[in-house]
Amino acid sequence: MAKKAKSAHSAKPDTKRHASPRRGGWLSAIVKWMLVVAIWGFVAVAAVVSYFAYTLPDLDTAMTGSHRALVTLLDDEGKRFAGFGDLTGSPLEIRELPGHLPNAVMATEDRRFYSHPGLDFIGLARATVANIRAGRVVQGGSTITQQVAKNLFLSNERTFGRKARELLLALWLERRFTKDQILTLYLNRVYLGSGAYGVEAASQRYFGKSARAVSLYEAAMLAGMLKAPSRYNPVNDVDLADRRTRQVLALMVEAGFISSEQAKKARKLRGRSYAKIRPERVGRYFADWLMKQAVDYIGPLAGDAVVRTTLDRRLQDIVDTRLRALLDGPGKKAGATQGAVVVMTPDGAVRAMAGGRDHRNSQFNRADQALRQPGSAFKPFVYLAAVESGLRPDSTIMDEPVTIGEWKPQNYDGTYRGEITLRNALADSVNTSAVKLANRVGAGKVISAARRLGITTDIPDHLGIALGAGEVTLLELTTAYATFANGGVGVWPYGITAVDDNTGLPLYRRRGGGVGAVVGPVALDAMNDMLGAVIETGTGKRAALDRPAAGKTGTSQDFRDAWFVGYTADYVAGVWLGNDDGTPMRHVTGGGLPAGLWRDIMKDAHAGLPPRPLPKGGAHAPDQGPAPSAEPDLFERVLNFLGGKR
Repeated sequence: MAKKAKSAHSAKPDTKRHASPRRGGWLSAIVKWMLVVAIWGFVAVAAVVSYFAYTLPDLDTAMTGSHRALVTLLDDEGKRFAGFGDLTGSPLEIRELPGHLPNAVMATEDRRFYSHPGLDFIGLARATVANIRAGRVVQGGSTITQQVAKNLFLSNERTFGRKARELLLALWLERRFTKDQILTLYLNRVYLGSGAYGVEAASQRYFGKSARAVSLYEAAMLAGMLKAPSRYNPVNDVDLADRRTRQVLALMVEAGFISSEQAKKARKLRGRSYAKIRPERVGRYFADWLMKQAVDYIGPLAGDAVVRTTLDRRLQDIVDTRLRALLDGPGKKAGATQGAVVVMTPDGAVRAMAGGRDHRNSQFNRADQALRQPGSAFKPFVYLAAVESGLRPDSTIMDEPVTIGEWKPQNYDGTYRGEITLRNALADSVNTSAVKLANRVGAGKVISAARRLGITTDIPDHLGIALGAGEVTLLELTTAYATFANGGVGVWPYGITAVDDNTGLPLYRRRGGGVGAVVGPVALDAMNDMLGAVIETGTGKRAALDRPAAGKTGTSQDFRDAWFVGYTADYVAGVWLGNDDGTPMRHVTGGGLPAGLWRDIMKDAHAGLPPRPLPKGGAHAPDQGPAPSAEPDLFERVLNFLGGKR
């Protein structure tokens, strides 16, 4: 018995029987927690999907589409030179297009379009590997369906939320539409550069024909633009567009859409496929200036419109070429990096405008937006106030040292001439005489004269304005000089003559404008006499033409601004040179480079026109000009009221 008990006591415990429950507990716990994680993960995913589904845009509204009204600008001969807004063509079905157009698009954007469910996992994996190898994003994995979702409903922001909505919308599109319908949406809505949306608009824009008739080469070019529309379109760079087109043709061969022989033949037919397109770079500053006024003329546009303008393409080419040549040549040596030019007819019709060296590099319009000190180019308003007060060109004034308070204005050359006529004082741009005249008539009358002729910017109420202490724009200063060129009639600068909607219905017609006579005949003849002497014998001799002309030079302190504004019986033109940051030029005066540029532009502008004398006082204006003490105040109020529209 004892033996048996000992045996039983010493027996080894049954480890198997005790281990099984512990192992089963661990497995149960793991399964339990995996189930919990799966449930909560499902809940989280469902919540995220629900959130993004809830925040999707109104799909039915977005499908209707919208675009900015297209405004087409025509020059004075009725030829297009610029456009603003979105160019859209008539929607086309896939069956209406030549097969090589959708094939070219699929070869570059989504080869498996007809086989994937809206998301291309193979393409996504391939793009991921390529991007990892390159260390940057070199390929995209988005399908055409995803691009439709983004283009129709979403923005281009790079966020997780936007991408999540894109994926959901792609799946929704695949369930609601057929593949042909999705591809149709894409081809009719995709942006292809130069303001063109859809293949029909782009084909009309670049090839002058419907997308129904594009050749294989043209189809490949359109597909090539999808990668970077602003870069690969032929308006921007014909050669770059051609290289991209050749890449697309190679991709079509690789995808099996065309043969090598077909690609080779298409490349050979390049020259017949389209004519080299001239980029829309003529009159860009002029176009920008006009578009700021369009709403004032016709109100907000509900649809497309055609605007007929006063732009003279030939004259605009002259201005652009001359200004660029000067800035690249003698202007560069003299430290002048920018310039602006305005040319108009005496009635205020702007025929050409350059707001800088190159619109592509800077859209800031220095003709219309830049406020700069005019220097002595402001003196004609001083002399106008003087002759309206009874003085004449032959009246004399002393050129001598002047002290007004602590201010001691000096002449540019540091010398004094003694007794001189007003004609010679203005012709030689004598500073002391201008200050003495302003002091005699009063700064108020000088300001009033400037206002009457169209200066709307702030003018300081002190005698420093006699030397151009205020600031003006080139456009308004040139407009003011137009009064001297047209018989004393005040004008407002304009560039729009008519506006029609896209059906040809008139929306606006110009029927004249201006404020009537603002300078009397006696004063006008005196001003033309003195300003003519500036070119004949004074500081503006470099601007001399083969016909009667008048004008004035202007140079601001430290040579920061140099001006020449002048006129003939046919044209009025203003020139400004300087630097955007106000850096002084190397002794550039208004009688130097600006006067020379003015002469060259005006010489070309007058080619073929017979010489004509400057209008005499009363030729266009009434016999009696406005009373200096009354009409200027009324005119000033009118200009202040309309200042925002100028």
